[in-house]
Amino acid sequence: MILIGQYDSPFVRRVAIALRLYGLPFEHRPWSTFGDVDKIAPFNPLRRVPTLVLDGAEALIESMAILDYLDELVGPDKAMMASRGPERRHALKICALATGLGDKSVSLVYERVLRKDALKLWVERCETQIGGVLEVMEAVRAAIVTPYWFGERIGHADIATACVLRFTHEAHPQLFDSARYPTLAAHAARCEAMPAFREIVQPLIPPSG
Repeated sequence: MILIGQYDSPFVRRVAIALRLYGLPFEHRPWSTFGDVDKIAPFNPLRRVPTLVLDGAEALIESMAILDYLDELVGPDKAMMASRGPERRHALKICALATGLGDKSVSLVYERVLRKDALKLWVERCETQIGGVLEVMEAVRAAIVTPYWFGERIGHADIATACVLRFTHEAHPQLFDSARYPTLAAHAARCEAMPAFREIVQPLIPPSG
């Protein structure tokens, strides 16, 4: 398998960490959606990452769809998300909140870097959405006593949360204050201490305007 995208993307990173935790070998092509768009286009017409190219050249796009395939590949005993029922729905919701937070954090980076004069209304909207998600996730995570969202074992919700929090902290440190969100900060630190997280990481490199 070939994973396309740079690890400063929380979406690419969450897929790479899952691949590593599953013990699935892959080739990494750290192509940028700005500088390497012509390389990405043959595999993904959206020119987005992550893109996972399977044996036989089939390409999967969007992190959740890719992870769904990987769960199927490793089987239900190893999969990092429940296959059905309330736990799966809850996990999908946490993942959606985390990736939605990531989307808004990325959007805010683009607004500030690529637009000569950032649109104040859009910046405020993104910051409100980011703050709202952080508050909800902090409250939900604080009510859980286990090391991870769904027990003693790490899952996709944990990986997504940690990857997005790292990106948000690097991109917008004023929006993710560990003193204000201590449970989320502790959750992220627990994940980031794992070998797969320490191996698969890249400092944020914002696009240039």
